[in-house]
Amino acid sequence: MITFLGALFILFVGYFFYGRLVERIFRPDERATPAVACGDGVDYVPMKTWRVFLVQLLNIAGTGPIFGALMGAVFGPVVFLWIVFGSILGGAVHDYMSGMISVRMNGASVSEIVGRYLGNTARQVMRVVSGVLLVLVGAVFTTSPAALLARLTPSWMNVTFWVVVILAYYFLATLLPIDKLIGKLYPLFGAVLIIMAVGIIVGLGVGGYHIPELQLANLHPDGKPIFPYMFITVACGAISGFHATQSPMMARCIKSERSGRRVFYGAMISESVIALVWAAAGVAFYGTTGGLKEALAQLGQSGVVYDISVSLLGLAGGALAIVGVVVCPVSSGDTAFRSARLIIADWFKIDQAGFRKRIAVTIPLLAAGAVLTQLDFDVIWRYFSWSNQTLAMITLWAAAVYLIQNGKNKWYSLICALPAAFMSAVSSTYILMAEEGFRMSPAIAYPVGVCFAAGCSALYIYKAVKSKGMEEVTGTLERTQNKS
Repeated sequence: MITFLGALFILFVGYFFYGRLVERIFRPDERATPAVACGDGVDYVPMKTWRVFLVQLLNIAGTGPIFGALMGAVFGPVVFLWIVFGSILGGAVHDYMSGMISVRMNGASVSEIVGRYLGNTARQVMRVVSGVLLVLVGAVFTTSPAALLARLTPSWMNVTFWVVVILAYYFLATLLPIDKLIGKLYPLFGAVLIIMAVGIIVGLGVGGYHIPELQLANLHPDGKPIFPYMFITVACGAISGFHATQSPMMARCIKSERSGRRVFYGAMISESVIALVWAAAGVAFYGTTGGLKEALAQLGQSGVVYDISVSLLGLAGGALAIVGVVVCPVSSGDTAFRSARLIIADWFKIDQAGFRKRIAVTIPLLAAGAVLTQLDFDVIWRYFSWSNQTLAMITLWAAAVYLIQNGKNKWYSLICALPAAFMSAVSSTYILMAEEGFRMSPAIAYPVGVCFAAGCSALYIYKAVKSKGMEEVTGTLERTQNKS
């Protein structure tokens, strides 16, 4: 319990101190935000900060910090370290920078941000990667709640029935102005997600469950290596590229740049608190990592959430669990399709104020998502996990270049470059080792992954030095002209 409480304390300290440092490096000011300067009543809509925060939390969270944390807890209490420090130093920085750079670029999507700072080739790649990732997210978060609803309703309401119902809701949520449906429902569901986490930790304490203390050891029953698997498994609770697709939506809704730390950095820290609670609950409730792994295999992630919630909180917990594992993934699925619409609109310069143009973009996206729901869930999830962390890596490198070009001190960009280098090693090593990847041995995958991260870092250093050199040349020319 001491480790858990210490981890919570570090997260809060990280928000107030490291979050403030990141904010000072970015230097928000009083310029008009896109919500004010580009308001269109559909995607660019000013909203109150507390509402934007809760919408952002639910956008980035869904069941990610619940399912991912439970699967990550199979490695043991060492997962607490990744959730805490991965969030403070990586995930929250990633979310803040992607959101605030989007604010400075009039609400641009992540592909346009990457294109601006990493080049046109990167822009084209990111348009495809982020678009595919978002459709995968939409498909994943259609099948999982549909399967649970099918178990809880009469037999004629099967999985196919609920898939159609959920996709119909996605159609409305993707098309309607953001403040009409998402802006009204999400604050309520965001509050439910927080209440659910508080109830679980209270239930563990009252029930006398033992939350294990930190062990710097791999307790995975199958001996699966922590690096890179744990860092891919726990994404939304620590660092997630999916968030970079969501932050631009709220970048189009905040009324002041100075609220960015509360909305973007704060929502990520809040999500990490939720992930920490569920990681602790997974091991504490089932006693061992082996017990948790067996429960996940038998019940699935949704079943484990339901089992823990009902046992700790009774009928109220069961109701919260149903809301959590049905509403939360749906809330990520609809904004995934909405973000995909915005990326395509930015790509092809399609004005989204008109209803017909929004429909023209939305229907093909939902059709692709419907096709993907017929594929195996586990396969989709594995590819989603890797592409998710790869997107985080690319976004962090783009943010580092942004700070090189716009920061007061070029080396402040290290706040983005260091986690970017780490995620470069994680993503490359994983795809080399994973079953859905190249299935290489660790003896090959580890050094290749390290070399890839070193190569990316070398390009970053070259960019920083070149930028400084160009500034010196420009300054010399200006001084010469002034003297003349």
